[in-house]
Amino acid sequence: MFKKVAFYTLGCKLNFSETSTISKQFENEGFAKVEFEERPDIFVINTCSVTENADKKCKVIVSRAMKINPKGFVVVIGCYAQLKPNEIAAIKGVDLVLGANEKFKITEHINDLSKNLEGVVHANEIKNTKDFVAGFSSGDRTRTFLKVQDGCNYFCAFCTIPLARGRSRSASISETVKKAKEAAALGAKEIVLTGVNIGDFGQPKGENFLDLIKMLDSIEEVERFRISSIEPNLLTDEIVKFVATSNKFVPHFHIPLQSGSDKILKLMRRRYLTDVYQNRIELIKKLMPDCSIGIDVIVGFPGETEEDFLTTYNFINTLDCSYLHVFTYSERDNTTALRLGEVVPIATRQERNKKLRILSEKKKQNFYQNNIGSIKSVLFEAEQDENFMYGFSENYVKVKVPYNESLINKIEKVKLIKTNGEGMVEVAIMSNPIEQN
Repeated sequence: MFKKVAFYTLGCKLNFSETSTISKQFENEGFAKVEFEERPDIFVINTCSVTENADKKCKVIVSRAMKINPKGFVVVIGCYAQLKPNEIAAIKGVDLVLGANEKFKITEHINDLSKNLEGVVHANEIKNTKDFVAGFSSGDRTRTFLKVQDGCNYFCAFCTIPLARGRSRSASISETVKKAKEAAALGAKEIVLTGVNIGDFGQPKGENFLDLIKMLDSIEEVERFRISSIEPNLLTDEIVKFVATSNKFVPHFHIPLQSGSDKILKLMRRRYLTDVYQNRIELIKKLMPDCSIGIDVIVGFPGETEEDFLTTYNFINTLDCSYLHVFTYSERDNTTALRLGEVVPIATRQERNKKLRILSEKKKQNFYQNNIGSIKSVLFEAEQDENFMYGFSENYVKVKVPYNESLINKIEKVKLIKTNGEGMVEVAIMSNPIEQN
């Protein structure tokens, strides 16, 4: 009888890509992949450690696994596992903890699945993690996340990612193109390029991100590519200009800002100031007026005064952006932020977060409204919700239509009709117009 394995992924797109890679390893070893609730023999939890809440959620998922199958063998991998392996090993129910390098050798570490009294740890020092393991997500979502880069050479004051994933590294352009074609052969209509710092692709091999996307753009089997988060100092004029004239790359950028205050950006050890960021946005909108632009921002960083926050708020308010991902700063061990400035009270952090989330909703609604009446191409997803289904346009407008199984993983021309008050847009499919209420 086949042994059953189930996966739970926390965090970023990169984690989803890596979970799929590890899942394929299990399947190649004869394991049957099942859902978390189907009493698997092995639970694999891929963790994030960007915030304190991400750490806490790992413990919740372990507890849930033990309720589903108390005899299940629990393996914890991911950033949290690299940063605090012994802390995880002490969680009741955890049997095995694997660090950044060891997670890709997971099947070699699986024993006879006997429960351990305490979690066994295999996590080397992060400086010894130098290999790049390519991969892409499959079977979990309509869009495929292609891992093009891992690790980071930036040591921002708030971030533990270099400590969790090691130095920046990537495959060659030719190897990455090969993976993209593999994803396309499995039915991927849209591939999202993902990594920790994807603009750093190719270093120190003499290759670069611009050359990569030029090669990917020539792949006939893929209908469209999307660039995930890219640092503003690495998003060059040449990259923006290429996307603007590209056949396959869609008009959508996600560009971390983190703060609209130059004072705070310097404390954070970011590699740009607000003038650079503003220039990026202005060039993108000049060349691609309907381009969607997402922004990451952190509130409550040590030393952030009310004046600093208002500077951030006002700066973002002037930007022609489409939505925000707002993070409340949380203290992370072994980061320089802990020594930088006066601690912002939790209640103040939460209030600032709320204000920016409200601004984000206004930005998104304004962006959606500006797209009403236009014709877009929407990739429809498999998720069904009370006889409705969803999809995203090339410029990341989320649409909602009555469920139609024949639309799943299809790109259809639609006309954007009206916003629906749920943060989505109702559309008419051009080949089969939907009657609107």
